[in-house]
Amino acid sequence: MKKSLLMALFSVLGILNAQNQKLAYVDTELILERMPEFRSAQSQLDDMAVQWQADAQQMQAQLDQLRSDLQAEEVWLTADQKRQKQEAIAKVEEDLLKFRTDKFGPNGALVKKREELVKPLQDKVFDAIQKVAKSEGYSFIFDKASGVQMLYADARFDKTYEVLIELGVPIEEEGNSPRN
Repeated sequence: MKKSLLMALFSVLGILNAQNQKLAYVDTELILERMPEFRSAQSQLDDMAVQWQADAQQMQAQLDQLRSDLQAEEVWLTADQKRQKQEAIAKVEEDLLKFRTDKFGPNGALVKKREELVKPLQDKVFDAIQKVAKSEGYSFIFDKASGVQMLYADARFDKTYEVLIELGVPIEEEGNSPRN
């Protein structure tokens, strides 16, 4: 009986304490998209990816040509010539795989460049979110863009535009205005 009463008391105190918490959310995806520095970084990354993809396609075309040549000439080749061509094909395949891994893999150049260009901007946004939270007395600010499922979000608690203002990013852009 005492245990139940004590649990009920702690529950009531927890609810009262939770009511004193201020909550808000931001959309970091929108914030980053509005930052000129992010758009510039994204453009650089896109340009690199396009160039590397073109290089990979050129290597793939070379590989396809070598395979086609082998298939067309196979009946006239000696066993040694056939082996040499197969080794050349294997080398190009290996080079292509290495190139793709080096550029687009989980530890590839594109990921590293993204980290180099975007991480400082994400840190800048995080600092601005903290400033807004502290200045307005929020206990928690959630990120709408992070995949946290929100079934309902009252626009009164959206602090995306306050963070944009803190960052000095114009909010009247491309026909969008706060709370549209």
